[in-house]
Amino acid sequence: MLKGEKIELRAVTKEDLKNQYKWRNDEAFANLAAGSDSFQYNNTPLEMMEAFYEKNLMTVSVQEGCVFSVYTLTDGKHIGKCDYRDVNLVTRTATIGLSIGERDYWDGGYGSDIIRTLVRHLFNSMNLRRIQLDTWSGNKRAIRAYEKCGFEVEGRLRENEYVDGAYYDTIVMGLLRSRVL
Repeated sequence: MLKGEKIELRAVTKEDLKNQYKWRNDEAFANLAAGSDSFQYNNTPLEMMEAFYEKNLMTVSVQEGCVFSVYTLTDGKHIGKCDYRDVNLVTRTATIGLSIGERDYWDGGYGSDIIRTLVRHLFNSMNLRRIQLDTWSGNKRAIRAYEKCGFEVEGRLRENEYVDGAYYDTIVMGLLRSRVL
């Protein structure tokens, strides 16, 4: 388990999938979490998520990455998930992502704590030197949280996302170990 100031990152359990199923089928959450891929993200049967869990989450490879469930420290509530993936051991880089499904925990600093906790683990325990992520330009809450944690915009793919009938840019952000240590 990895502990932050407000959250704890734990291994995903089969029980956690029930909450993830609920969140993924919340259209507003799916749009924020997946952008133009939300049509694939929501309406996913629980059985499909369980099959994915059995096939992929039960065997963890450092290079493939890892998915964590996010729990609050105060009340032990499961509020979201985060992951790292696309680890390159030569360039010492990885890609991260996160989502908070419980709306009561939005705008409370939980996202920033998730990012800091995951980044600290990747930089200090795995000796990575660069972490990147991407989101869509309409997800202002996520962009603010990433910038608050030191991520900088490194690129923009213009009109690369299509959410709720409008085009948005894909925002690529990165964080260098040398900027935070």
